[in-house]
Amino acid sequence: MQTGPGPIKTAHLFPQLEMKLVDLLAGLTAEEWQRPTLAPRWTVKDVAAHLLDTELRVLSAARDRYFAEQPAIASDAELVALINRLNAEGVGRFRQLSPGVLIGLIQWAAPRLSDYFAALDPAAPAPFAVSWAGERQSANWFNTAREFTERWHHQQQIRMAVEKPGIMVRELYYPVLDCFMRALPHAYREAHGQEGDLLQITVAGECGGEWYLGRASDSWKLLAQPAGARVAHVTIPQEIAWRVFTRGIDQAAARAQIKVEGDAELALHVLSVLAIVG
Repeated sequence: MQTGPGPIKTAHLFPQLEMKLVDLLAGLTAEEWQRPTLAPRWTVKDVAAHLLDTELRVLSAARDRYFAEQPAIASDAELVALINRLNAEGVGRFRQLSPGVLIGLIQWAAPRLSDYFAALDPAAPAPFAVSWAGERQSANWFNTAREFTERWHHQQQIRMAVEKPGIMVRELYYPVLDCFMRALPHAYREAHGQEGDLLQITVAGECGGEWYLGRASDSWKLLAQPAGARVAHVTIPQEIAWRVFTRGIDQAAARAQIKVEGDAELALHVLSVLAIVG
């Protein structure tokens, strides 16, 4: 079976994405800061606080190798619980700040985060593995792309909440989709299939593309090119694709907007794929 797709380059995109975030936040009204978002129980300000918190934690833990605590993690459930607790603590801490201070701290942290990612050897081992892809050790390029998807989709949540144009430009959105698709083999690890079966996932729209999941003897593999007999094909509009992978839309609502051909059970399993922790 053919090898999978290559690395995703995102380190150079952080400055552009962060500039869009600062410009967005600087233009918000007092009422817009308090609007609810797709993130459960989080307002626009809470999501902005989360973005600041994660910037500072990456700089501290990944760049500076500083850990205030080092709990033993024995399972994925324990990792999720830890991340959820740290996220809640960070949002609780930084929601106390004024919007102006919050923006100012993001302006301080963002270029330092961008510089950190730009300086990494993409092929070297990352300080953290991409757990939602089933990895126990990841390359820097993958962990960096994962961080990019986090910052992209949370900013998109803010934009939806305040009814501002989204970040639906191919340069910034396609890498997010490409990274999310790396969750497919792990998410499909128990899905049925015979060796040689091929599932095609299409994201429709100018920012989208096509991805292929092929069945090997005992597992599913993400393929750079289609190979085998296509048994299922699912097409997802780009407007909801990011929400499918981040728990931003319920499965029934997503099902009403996607197109399925062939083995429906196999195709629809994509709606349960999760490319975030928590």
